[in-house]
Amino acid sequence: MLRFYPNRDNFTSNNMLGFPLNVVSHRSGKVFTISPFTEKTGNIPQNLTYTCDNEIITPYSYSVTLDEPNVEAKFVPAGKSGFFSFRFNEGEDQDFILKTTNQGEFVYENNAISGYDMYDGVRSYLYLEFDRIPGNIKVRERDEISDRTSISGRRVELIAFFNPESTAELKIRYGLSYISTEQARKNLQADISGWDLNELSGKARSKWNSVLSGIEIEGGTENQRTLFYTSLYRCFERMVDITEDGHYFSIWSNQVEPANDTAFYTDDWVWDTHLALHPLQVILNPSEQDEKIASYIRMARQSGWMPTFPTISGDNHAMNGNHSAAVILDAWNKGLRNFDLEEAYDHLKKTILSETRLPWVRDSLTWLDEFYDRRGYFPALRKDEPETCPEVHSFEKRQAVAITLASSYDDWCLAQMAKELGKENDYGFFIKRSLNYRNLFKNDTGFYHPKDSDGNWIEPFDYRYDGGMGARDYYDENNGWTYIWQPYHAFDDLIKMMGGRDEFDRKLDRLFSESLGRSKWQYYATMPDATGNVGQFVMGNEPSMHIAYLYNLAGKPWKTQKRIRMLMDTWFRNDLMGIPGDEDGGGLSAFYVFSAMGFYPITPGIPEYQIGSPLFSKIRIHLQNGKTFNVIARNNSQANKYILSAKLNGKELIKPVFTHEDLVKGGTLVLEMGDRPDFNWGLE
Repeated sequence: MLRFYPNRDNFTSNNMLGFPLNVVSHRSGKVFTISPFTEKTGNIPQNLTYTCDNEIITPYSYSVTLDEPNVEAKFVPAGKSGFFSFRFNEGEDQDFILKTTNQGEFVYENNAISGYDMYDGVRSYLYLEFDRIPGNIKVRERDEISDRTSISGRRVELIAFFNPESTAELKIRYGLSYISTEQARKNLQADISGWDLNELSGKARSKWNSVLSGIEIEGGTENQRTLFYTSLYRCFERMVDITEDGHYFSIWSNQVEPANDTAFYTDDWVWDTHLALHPLQVILNPSEQDEKIASYIRMARQSGWMPTFPTISGDNHAMNGNHSAAVILDAWNKGLRNFDLEEAYDHLKKTILSETRLPWVRDSLTWLDEFYDRRGYFPALRKDEPETCPEVHSFEKRQAVAITLASSYDDWCLAQMAKELGKENDYGFFIKRSLNYRNLFKNDTGFYHPKDSDGNWIEPFDYRYDGGMGARDYYDENNGWTYIWQPYHAFDDLIKMMGGRDEFDRKLDRLFSESLGRSKWQYYATMPDATGNVGQFVMGNEPSMHIAYLYNLAGKPWKTQKRIRMLMDTWFRNDLMGIPGDEDGGGLSAFYVFSAMGFYPITPGIPEYQIGSPLFSKIRIHLQNGKTFNVIARNNSQANKYILSAKLNGKELIKPVFTHEDLVKGGTLVLEMGDRPDFNWGLE
């Protein structure tokens, strides 16, 4: 439940606003901040200065030596609790200021601080203890300091002053809760029993080693191994288990609910995570994935709607589509059964048929949705035409093509569920709607192209730049070149619409070679989220992650192997650059984990994996069922990226694909690698 990182502007900044006690939300949802200071500085600092070279960051601990004040800070997480150690210079005062980031309260009593901090309407409760009694407690409100031991209000502050003692170290431990301060105290007692930071760090390290050793690798470079395990670590940032002693606070019912022996998870930006992160968790942690899907169903049961971006404070309703449909179908088709598919289907059907498709809007159907239901596409405005639907978000716009493609995929997912449940009429209804993407495919250009409400193409049209900021009038965060390669269930049909495999192959080649058409600063002024460019291809945003694997469908798997290696080597690095865009809580990291292992799921909902080019000579995936799936890449190296032949469990593999069933049964995929492509392998 606890997530921690310093409250700083960016990696290169030398200022931080303190240490948050929890990061509730992916980007800015921090609650409670603690900062050390020494009274000798003459004032209480508003921020701390540090040098990033003095930081040591691991999955199980964080440490930094601050510049001002000159204090060594160490932190270790422990489930729903945390532990700080602060080492001051000998003889200096050892003081702390504890702040709420929003509306909150602090009460000091019996050497402990209890209180709460609000984030987006939800209370985070705190119970915090020092390892010795402070010499004085004060509060600060509106820059005025007073001798009190409690305070409530907006952005309130409590200050603890400690006299210098024989030891220059002071320790703090705390528990968090979404239920009550008493539950926060219980969580602390359950997670941390003593005051030994090293012992706690050892336990956290052991736990992370157990988690990350679910995949073992051999070969590759040191940087590649570091990148792999860093990426795998980041794949566990979401979703978050907020179950506490068999209960959880639900924003969906606005009360504490019984967990009934099933953990409750939240915080999932599913537009970003349904493509790779959730499919990866189906492999590594199927029992937890069952619970995550059961959590979605609980949210829908309590609120009446299947959420799109569930967080601790409710549904953000961000981006477009409702891709929890893909998450649920993918898990079901890969054998997960500890959730109620029919209930999930009923909630999804109600939500998709009754809620607006407009991005970043929570509302009932608008006339745009009714148009879509009648005509099979979301109508677009002509350039500079004023908006006529008042519900449209002023910044996010209509995203007319992106919504049509996303809705087609969601409907395909619902159709597959209906078929599984024996709902023949529903299957016919949704499978027909799943073909709506055809209504926007423009044969003479080979792009998905916006139409107005009269059925006319929006022309003239530049697929690189039209659509305003992030191309949101028609697409979303990415331009028309990225959206050619959707929806995810219709690649065979896309090949036919383009005129066959050869044209499909040529279009892919053009994607990776087409120039930006403008200077980079002009491009990024319009497309700030479309980063990690190779031609018009965008590595830094989730809708592109599957594209290089589509060469397999074009009968050119050697191009997939070439491209995937180039993309991993170029855009995922063990330096300040890191990853090529906003990874959105594990989205891009999961792509790297899959690709480094040598395969990728291009269509969540279809239990298959397309083969790419593994970075490592040996990969062992340890499954929850006790079996192991091995990938062995013989003669693998940076130059030897091409597959010359393949065998799965001793049998020749003539297609660049294998099934989820092949994987979970355990076995071995052996790839013979070389430095020149075999143009015949993988052509069936």
